[in-house]
Amino acid sequence: MKRIRWKARTKKVAKGFIPLFAPLIISPVASPLGVSATSKDIKRYKANISDYKVMQFGELTHELYNEMHLQEEGLRYEVFNNALAGYYNLKHEGRLSEKPVITIVDFTKSSREKRLWVVDIENKEILHHTYVAHGRNSGEEFAETFSNDNNSYMSSVGFYVTQDIYYGKHGLSLKLEGLDEAYNSNALDRCIVMHGAEYANEEFIEQYGRLGRSLGCPALPMEEHQGIINSVKGKTAMYVHAADNAYTSQYLDYANAMAELVHEKHLDAPLRTVDFDQEQDSTDTNTPDDAIAGTGD
Repeated sequence: MKRIRWKARTKKVAKGFIPLFAPLIISPVASPLGVSATSKDIKRYKANISDYKVMQFGELTHELYNEMHLQEEGLRYEVFNNALAGYYNLKHEGRLSEKPVITIVDFTKSSREKRLWVVDIENKEILHHTYVAHGRNSGEEFAETFSNDNNSYMSSVGFYVTQDIYYGKHGLSLKLEGLDEAYNSNALDRCIVMHGAEYANEEFIEQYGRLGRSLGCPALPMEEHQGIINSVKGKTAMYVHAADNAYTSQYLDYANAMAELVHEKHLDAPLRTVDFDQEQDSTDTNTPDDAIAGTGD
């Protein structure tokens, strides 16, 4: 990423300027290009604008990550950064309600660990942190393979938006709409829902050495699922992360996420200008399981 030298004053953001990320400065970049700028200049300028937005977004997410002490709660920064980027991209598309809530699942972790978090980014709180089951054909202790296909009995990665609640075989349940084509877009047709399960608890882990598995649903501990579902129902964002190098998503657009954040907070930030006359450095950074989960009601 290019490190750009800025010609501008550095000021602290006024108190209350941006309640969510007060410690950092967010500022649009003023164009230094004149009418005689070449197409090459314009492309370079646009690339630097994008790089700057990505850099800004990373600074903000890292600040919030530290302030919420998410590392101490076992949530990796990479996963949180992706989830927040998706949240703001989904906000940009108008897919989310006003609830500032994100559900994050990290399937790189063992099912013996608590690997689901529900975070409130407005109030900077962790609302829930608990166990979550993966699909029985995704793996034993670890979820290693994923599918968007019907009857695969696997979990699906990517971004979801929570839909309506209903009462079915598992009691209170929550429908999930998958938004990543080829990764989770069949979630509604597959009846992939959030629900409680008797096999998603510490007692099961102590007996069998791992959490029980579903037929694809993110199943939760029975004693916690109602509270979690009530916290996240009604068009909130959910991100399921996995060690899948092939996964791509339009919602992992960090520059667009930064632009949406600026728009949402109605920022009137001081301007900075890019000095293209200065030399720029560049560095390339280039056992018993659920027999009915995921089958609908």
